[in-house]
Amino acid sequence: MKNKEFVLSREIIEELIKEKGLVSNFIDLKTQLTPGGFDLTVAKIFSFSSGGVLDFSNKERSLPKATEVKPKKVNKKDKFGWWNLKKGCYKVVTNEVVSLPNDLMAIAFSRSSLLRMGVFAQNAVWDAGFEGKSEFMLVVENTFGLRLKENARVAQLVFLRTAKTNKGYQGIYKNL
Repeated sequence: MKNKEFVLSREIIEELIKEKGLVSNFIDLKTQLTPGGFDLTVAKIFSFSSGGVLDFSNKERSLPKATEVKPKKVNKKDKFGWWNLKKGCYKVVTNEVVSLPNDLMAIAFSRSSLLRMGVFAQNAVWDAGFEGKSEFMLVVENTFGLRLKENARVAQLVFLRTAKTNKGYQGIYKNL
């Protein structure tokens, strides 16, 4: 293996963003880069309005229906609105598009600020070769809910170097 690092640093992530488009459609590179990752921001939030179906082969998989929760502006001059989320589970779609080469994977964690508010982001693994917008769950456990502004940073994506694979992610979520 040519590169010895396993978890990518801020400097390497920034280089891969600028040279290879590792992450695009971000709000502010300087703010979103962290010492060991990249902060993901909220573009849209959905509430679940039906159940899902999952089997072993995914032949019978059916994603639940979801209804977009629209943010509301405090006053008309505001550029961005707020979501007032009650206790519950929501689907988040990020602003950012992630384009992983076949020698990188990623794992996301809740930002500590979110955890301190009684809320967490639940994520899956971003496989090598994944390209597209990310979706994950936002779980509001705080009985009093969460007030969340559009484009808030909620999860930190950590990039891990892997042995290169000849077959990267090929699932249905690629390039969504």
